[in-house]
Amino acid sequence: MSRVCSVCGKGQTSGNNVSHSNRKTRRTFQANVQKVSFVKDGKVVNGYVCARCLKSNKVERV
Repeated sequence: MSRVCSVCGKGQTSGNNVSHSNRKTRRTFQANVQKVSFVKDGKVVNGYVCARCLKSNKVERV
């Protein structure tokens, strides 16, 4: 699954796992995207939308 928002383009970011001994290894933070059907340009489409866009009513769900 491509975890990228269809509305705002939010995707995964990267950072560090930090252990108790302060060693650092790379990790990824996945975007909170949900598969929804919504109206885009007058048509109903299925796609992934992040939780922030859903909460702020940037998309009209069907």
